[in-house]
Amino acid sequence: MKGFDLSSIPQNGIDITSSAGVAGSMNSKRRRLILISIALSVFLVLNCESVFAANPAAKREGSKRVEKTKRSESLKTGEKPAVKEQEYCLECLDNSECLGCHGTKISERKFALSVHGANSCKSCHLDITNINEHVLAKRAKIHFESLTCHRCHKKEASEHYASAHFINDVQCKDCHKEIHEITAWKGDKVRVIQGCTICHADDGYLESVHGKAVFDGNPDSATCSDCHGLHKVPLLKGDDSKAALFRKEFHTEVCQRCHADMEMMKRNAVFLIATQTYYGSYHGKVEKLGYPILVAGCADCHGFHYILHPENPKSSISKKRLLETCGKCHPGANSNFVQWAAHAARNDRRRDPVSYWTFIIITALLVCTFEAFWLHTLFWFRKDFLERRELRAKGIFIPQQVKPEEAGHIYRRFSSFDIALHLTMMLTFLGLVITGLPLKFFQAPWASGLMHFLGGARTAGLIHRFCAAIILICFGIMIAYSIYFLFFKKIPGSPNFLQRLFSPDSLCPRRRDIWDIMEMIQWFFNRGPKPQFDRWTYWEKFDFIAVFCGMLAIGISGLMLWFPKSFTIFLPGRILNIATIVHSDIALLVSGFIFTVHFFNTHLRPSKFPIDTVIFTGRFPKYQLVEERPEQYRRLVAEKRLETYRAEYPGIITEFFSMMMGFAMLAIGFFCIFLIAWEFLV
Repeated sequence: MKGFDLSSIPQNGIDITSSAGVAGSMNSKRRRLILISIALSVFLVLNCESVFAANPAAKREGSKRVEKTKRSESLKTGEKPAVKEQEYCLECLDNSECLGCHGTKISERKFALSVHGANSCKSCHLDITNINEHVLAKRAKIHFESLTCHRCHKKEASEHYASAHFINDVQCKDCHKEIHEITAWKGDKVRVIQGCTICHADDGYLESVHGKAVFDGNPDSATCSDCHGLHKVPLLKGDDSKAALFRKEFHTEVCQRCHADMEMMKRNAVFLIATQTYYGSYHGKVEKLGYPILVAGCADCHGFHYILHPENPKSSISKKRLLETCGKCHPGANSNFVQWAAHAARNDRRRDPVSYWTFIIITALLVCTFEAFWLHTLFWFRKDFLERRELRAKGIFIPQQVKPEEAGHIYRRFSSFDIALHLTMMLTFLGLVITGLPLKFFQAPWASGLMHFLGGARTAGLIHRFCAAIILICFGIMIAYSIYFLFFKKIPGSPNFLQRLFSPDSLCPRRRDIWDIMEMIQWFFNRGPKPQFDRWTYWEKFDFIAVFCGMLAIGISGLMLWFPKSFTIFLPGRILNIATIVHSDIALLVSGFIFTVHFFNTHLRPSKFPIDTVIFTGRFPKYQLVEERPEQYRRLVAEKRLETYRAEYPGIITEFFSMMMGFAMLAIGFFCIFLIAWEFLV
């Protein structure tokens, strides 16, 4: 072979022993190479098993976690605690390599004790892949942005992206300053305050009842995160209407989270029913219906952060500052006005005896009235139905004492003035009921929808006040007409004041009505004939008196609530709490009575069903006059004045209008009763 020198071979021939030694040397090198290869293979296999043994799915996810890691040589034995049920992360770079340079700023012991102690440096510092390049690079950058934290803290990341902090470029590191030493929170509210006050200056929270309680160790007391959240911090700034609405809703909602918790309030000796009493007021009802921008919320009176005990002179609701606080929404409020109880507890006799007894009296009146007249209605329906059925079975449809040719004669019952006054009061009354129902039953599922249908709380309020003004005018006209009837109206025989007051044409109750009631009850139970009524029956007189007294009570209380500052010039503010109960519950009494008892008496009893249009036409046939008001018929015949009441049959337009108006009003009334019954029964 080229390059092979034969002279190098020994002249005395080849030494077999020497050849064997060379061969042995070569075999020894080969064995070493094989052993080294095997050792490397075993090492690689063991390393792969250790990386993927902790989690079979880690191969897909690229995780490089194991259950344990080598104890740091730089720590003394026993100094680094065992982190149970956590997986240590072994990245390509060992922590000790990082701490070789950064150990002066980062305590390995504190890092090991932190919540991130089970992680390696590279878990967060992803950009460092080569330690040598990192050390040699000029101005070596260490990435520590919120994106890095979000790799592990996904829930917090989603909340942070929807927060005011994200909008204002506040990142994780801005709150979590000591990231290498951070320990578990464990619900320590003081740490929350310390973190928030890094950026947010203390605006009185530390002096507030909440702040003091937190530093005293009360875990129930509200801190920043209880209201604003830890990561999903809502944006409260903004001048547009949408932002203002959100702020109002937010401030009231966060207060309710704790103050609606009866157990928590009882545990801390705080007013137990602040939430219930707030929503029992006009402020709370309108807020609940979805219009918080129109009324005062919790923070408008008590403040946001600087909330103090009422006995503290600096408190916004102290006696010294209450006029100032109320004056923000009610300019011109006086010292009497602020005596109004914002959290009146009408169910607590000890705390609020005035509201309590007012509520008890009105409720007793409501229950007794409905119980008496609903029983009256039930007995009447039974007797009238059976009697009507018996007459129809005999083929009798008109009173036998009326000649058939005269049965259809039409007579006037109501004047045009009566019809106009009743129609106006009926329409405005329905307007008052419909606009008042959402406030009365604000918690009902239909209340918010009905309020929206009416155009919102502000529009509904305007409609309510307009109807109230019209019905008050009608009330004044009715009083004026009563005075005219009693003193100035020309009546045959020129009766005096008392004769006019207790005459058959007067709506004032008289002794005869007591006998009529007794005879009516006897008739219900087949103990006697039906009473012989004159122009006005006892239930019609009760309707008139009930409306008169109801309008007086509802009207005066409504005016107090409409013009509170004017009335509190000469009345104490607590009168407004009484007015609220009277106005609300008497209105419920009147509306419930009209839509059940009055509707039955006038339209729904078997002898009138389905409707009586006399109040719209003002006329009725002779057979009804003889059957329903025989005493009036005999009196008019005796006085020879019957024919003066003769009238023409209503025109087609009048009759059509009467039918449509009557059925429409009945439908609206039934709808209102349905809504009221829903709230009480469902």
